[in-house]
Amino acid sequence: MPIRELLEDALEEPSIGATTSFRWHATPVGIAALWTEGAAPPSPPYDNALREGLEVGLDLSREEREFHQLSKGLVLLFHS
Repeated sequence: MPIRELLEDALEEPSIGATTSFRWHATPVGIAALWTEGAAPPSPPYDNALREGLEVGLDLSREEREFHQLSKGLVLLFHS
């Protein structure tokens, strides 16, 4: 199953937390941070996600990162 489909499906499940700018989801491929502040910024807001992840108990500073534009919006994906 393509990663985009896995993420789309995972975003339908309850989140593991929410912060000012993101809704957080545990997915089969890593931790997904769904941007919730309207239009996506011009570049992926990884620094915001790293700070806000700590608010929900997630230290993502050592994880690999990538972004995806999905039907629900911008998703930052953190994985090992």
